[in-house]
Amino acid sequence: MEKITPIDIQHKSFKKALQGYDRAEVDAFLDEIIETLEDGAQHRAALEAEVGDLKERISHFKAMEESLQKTLVLAQRTADETKASAHKEADLIREKARLEAEREIANYNDAIADVRRDHQRAIEANEKARSELRSLLMSHLALVERGGPPVTASEEASPAAAGKSNGERADAAKKPDPPSDDTTRITVY
Repeated sequence: MEKITPIDIQHKSFKKALQGYDRAEVDAFLDEIIETLEDGAQHRAALEAEVGDLKERISHFKAMEESLQKTLVLAQRTADETKASAHKEADLIREKARLEAEREIANYNDAIADVRRDHQRAIEANEKARSELRSLLMSHLALVERGGPPVTASEEASPAAAGKSNGERADAAKKPDPPSDDTTRITVY
């Protein structure tokens, strides 16, 4: 069935009958219907225009929403990448600091070992000097107790010295001793 438009109603004509409706009343009613339909059509057109405008705005907002979602995804991805990069950088800094600390500890351990070696050498040199000094003092003490020049260990052990008499030893004691290479050196640290 076709829809009736206000123009159809306006051009509609009825047949005349003897006992029909009052023509003026029918025309007045048709005019009211035409006016109501025209108002409805205008209202409908306004509503359709508003619906079109709202659809356009909805599509605009949907486009904005998609753009915002893409931006949020991109921002999240960037934040994740920045966070991962910061973690990697922190790990590298920690590793570098650990290696540097190990290197410094090794240097300190080497320095401690050097100081201990130097200390041990100083102790040994001190002991050697004390021993040499003790030996020198003992030989001088022996000389003082005997009343003669110091006798070295090689003179006491030599058979020629054993065959000399006390007088010969005394004569030998009066003669100045030639410089010998057996000079004891004392090093003080």
